[in-house]
Amino acid sequence: MCLMPTEAEEEPGRSIPGPLIALSLPTSPPQSNLPPTTLWETMFLDASFLACNNTCNVTACQALTNMVILEAFSLQNRAYDLYTKTTTQDLPRLWYGRAGMPFPRVSLGKSSKASQSRGTRFSDGGVQFKVIKYDARGNFLGWEDVQGGTLQLCLASQRVLDAAFVFGTVYSQSCTLEVSDLLQRIPEPIFYEMFLEFVDEMGNAQLWPVPVENAAIQASGQAPLNLQDLRRFFLIDGLSGRQNNLSNPPADVTFAAELLLTRFKFKCTETRLYQQEAHQPPTPEISLFGSRPEQVSFSVSYIQDPGTVQQATNQIALGALGFLSVLHALLETSSWVRRSRLPNINLLVIVKFFAFFAGSLANAFFMITLGIGIYWLIVFKGQQFSAVERTLPPAGGQIEADFITYLLCAFVLKTLDMIHLLITQLTVSIFLMDWEKPMKKQTGKMPAGGDQRAASSVSAWRTFLIANEWNEIQTHRKVSTSLQLFAVLLLLEVVGLKNLASSDLSVNLRPGPDAYQATWSPILRFGIAASIWLAVGLVQIVFSIGFYERFIEDKIHQFVDLCSLSNVSVFILMHRCYGFYIHGRSVHGHADVSLETMYSYIRKEEENRCALRGLEANSDIQTFEVLLTDRTRVLYDRIAQSSMEAARGTNVRSDLHKQRLKNYYALNHFLVTFFEHRYRDMDYIVKNKFPLERIMDMEFQEPGDMSVLYNDESALFSRTLFYNHELALLLFEILLFSAVDLAAQDFVLATIVTFIAQKLVQMLRNALGRRNLAEKTLVEKQFLI
Repeated sequence: MCLMPTEAEEEPGRSIPGPLIALSLPTSPPQSNLPPTTLWETMFLDASFLACNNTCNVTACQALTNMVILEAFSLQNRAYDLYTKTTTQDLPRLWYGRAGMPFPRVSLGKSSKASQSRGTRFSDGGVQFKVIKYDARGNFLGWEDVQGGTLQLCLASQRVLDAAFVFGTVYSQSCTLEVSDLLQRIPEPIFYEMFLEFVDEMGNAQLWPVPVENAAIQASGQAPLNLQDLRRFFLIDGLSGRQNNLSNPPADVTFAAELLLTRFKFKCTETRLYQQEAHQPPTPEISLFGSRPEQVSFSVSYIQDPGTVQQATNQIALGALGFLSVLHALLETSSWVRRSRLPNINLLVIVKFFAFFAGSLANAFFMITLGIGIYWLIVFKGQQFSAVERTLPPAGGQIEADFITYLLCAFVLKTLDMIHLLITQLTVSIFLMDWEKPMKKQTGKMPAGGDQRAASSVSAWRTFLIANEWNEIQTHRKVSTSLQLFAVLLLLEVVGLKNLASSDLSVNLRPGPDAYQATWSPILRFGIAASIWLAVGLVQIVFSIGFYERFIEDKIHQFVDLCSLSNVSVFILMHRCYGFYIHGRSVHGHADVSLETMYSYIRKEEENRCALRGLEANSDIQTFEVLLTDRTRVLYDRIAQSSMEAARGTNVRSDLHKQRLKNYYALNHFLVTFFEHRYRDMDYIVKNKFPLERIMDMEFQEPGDMSVLYNDESALFSRTLFYNHELALLLFEILLFSAVDLAAQDFVLATIVTFIAQKLVQMLRNALGRRNLAEKTLVEKQFLI
């Protein structure tokens, strides 16, 4: 046993130059039951052991260590057996310690690039690595700065290769290579020890070792306890496979098919490196995997402890918004129960609660995912001119997994909310009240079983006109869906805003063809896509309300004006005893008039030479919320039900058509009489809602024996149309767009799928809404265009 000074034990690169001494050694190696596995070991393993152990030949010690590294997949071999029996202190260490065992740090002296701010900093946005190189014979080949192609076997432009070492860039490069090409580039293995170069708080350049994780050794459990991170690695071994003669080509080749450099960042004054373990503090390291004859890859990923504050913030946000969702669903259900006059809780009430809860919870999940996406867009991409303090959550990590879960939950719940919205709108009860009276009464005998209104000369075209106009505005929206999709796709693909979703710090919207394209981050893709979608939608809504509807066309209020000109009112029941009333009774008494007479009516209104259009005297309010008494609704159902039964049985009895007309006039007469206050036991009052009632969208007072009409200046009857549900429709489209993009990573495909879905929903709403309109208003579908 020879003893050498220990001061240089940790000095990287220490070796004794000169040829490997393999002959005329005084002793033989110790007994071992493991024979040499390669020609290289047969020729040099025992000699290296003796030269290292007996003569303190550092080059021989390096060669012995390299032979252990060449056996990259098992420690059950002669090389490792002899390594463990070597007693000299010149033997290079094979392992780094586990967490809690400090790594040696090498000081390089004062650096001119010292940072003036607290904590570790890297110059020019790059991470500097250095490697010590040895050949297979143990010769020290010197230090080398790690450049783009130093450790990467794939060939690419220098700019692409250098992107791997730009801090914050999640890098992945893979290719298919011929083994013969690899051997031409690296005929014999080169062994590396890797170090991270950084500047500490005092301005001193420091080196920190980068441990190597060998997946095969760790999986087999052969590594010593607390010593599972190797110091050295190689890229390709064409030496061990040579047989009979070292000058022969190798029979097999071992190479690093997959190199993964993982950098871990912590909130401390300097960046520290540890091995990767789920239950240990993680650190940057290289993972060396087994032989693959064709495919090779090099990847760089970042992992940062999210901290308990951020995790607690997400949990608090989810808990708080979830509680508000439950509270909102309870309020919505309570309002629906009161408006439906249900005395007890039944299965339908429970179904309604879960339907309201699904919509509210979908909004909560959307707000959380949007907040996460925008947060990482600002925090991560905003580190252009400062030290990088935050890195993106790792792909497949807990934060990203939670984000994807929230996003998919929001999409599924919002889809259920859309189904609930469609069912609600497609089952409303609507009736068109005709106030028109014949100009003069018919003389002569009335038809048997007929009605005076049925025999009158009042035209039905006004009712058909209102029915068609209502059918047209059922899917009218503030936002143009085609323009929305076009603008979003234009900003993402043509302008290049999608490039902000790359997993690096670049904010270049138009990277060059030779630039490295980092992998897409699902969090950033959703953040940028949802932000653009909401921004474009908000611009359209503001333009529609602030300009288009005010100066060009407002279909909702034009519909109310058309009702007044047609002398037709619209009565809508959205719930059993709650709905809306559009007062369309003409202030001129008649609407079946000539064109000249109609012009005179309009001029009178322009000159204020007639009464106001409102339901009450000296009022111009024409739209109301209606809260009926239970008795009024029972009588309405009795008349309407017989009409619908007649409509469904058209081909059964020959006199059903007459019965249907009779029931239509009966229901029209009932509603006209009701709104003219001619039922003393079923009267109504008109009043304003309290501000809190409008905010909470519910009624605090019971109607008692009289129905209540609440003045409505906001045209809330549009709740039975798409027009009043723009936010719900926008969120559904955003979530659909994002869900498709999450699966396909393609904004164009997401646009196409969203467009098709929009059209299908619109067609379904139009078709079933037209059918419901014809059934409830008794206007034949043939008259609905």
